[in-house]
Amino acid sequence: MDHDPLVYLNGSMTPLSEAKISVLDRGFIFGDGIYEVIPIYARKPFRPQQHLARLFRGLAAIGINNPHTEDEWLALVTRVAAAATVPDQLAYIQVTRGVAKRAHAFPNVELTPTVFIMANPLTPPPEQVRTHGVACVSMEDKRWLHCEIKSISLLGNVLAAQNAAEHDAIESIQFRDGFLTEGSASNVWVVRQGILSGPPKDNLILEGIRYGLMEELCAANNIPFALRRISRDEVFTADEVLLSSASKEVLPVVSIDGRTIGNGQPGPIYKQLYKAYQDAKFA
Repeated sequence: MDHDPLVYLNGSMTPLSEAKISVLDRGFIFGDGIYEVIPIYARKPFRPQQHLARLFRGLAAIGINNPHTEDEWLALVTRVAAAATVPDQLAYIQVTRGVAKRAHAFPNVELTPTVFIMANPLTPPPEQVRTHGVACVSMEDKRWLHCEIKSISLLGNVLAAQNAAEHDAIESIQFRDGFLTEGSASNVWVVRQGILSGPPKDNLILEGIRYGLMEELCAANNIPFALRRISRDEVFTADEVLLSSASKEVLPVVSIDGRTIGNGQPGPIYKQLYKAYQDAKFA
């Protein structure tokens, strides 16, 4: 490969091309693990405590022993980020239960978790995309009922992302029983009458770190904020629809399934929140 970045795997920094795990790793066999993605701007992790808190919740939820303290995790992420060639990155953390003979139930012996960290360049959506907005498609949410766990078992999300790709859309916006949940890799927000609303924080969505950030940005900019059940009709008749994620930051949705959202242009709430987000990155 043209560039062979250094990654962290089980205690050592190694070129990505040389990083290896056992075929009996339960992450490989069962998707038995948790992951986290931390944006890094100018080599400084953005909201790392919140990201690590979510990682810790996920590990606890599926019974994997957390192998590091918060300070140790931060040191490892910083170490990987320092080895990268660009200052803005997405640090990917993956922790699996470890290596054991294949059996569905947890092994009855204590395993050593597999820990992997890599950093990829972070390239936010270009100005043209932010100026004109993006198209999305809708689909029924058919994933499991523990979406609050950031599991590496992501087949449902993969299929949703593929659905978007096949329709030349940036994201699939999912609905369960007629109510908004989330995208394949982003949270979804609706603006009606100046109020920014998102689905409630429950087992049907992964609470993005931007959930707390969006609430903070709304409070700082006098934008009313609410978490509630949002019907499919409310989404399609919204004044604005926004996406948020570590890589997308905040993006305006101007059409879903070919139907225009609002006036078909990025709206005023999006513009306020995008500016506030950029200010927060380097605060």
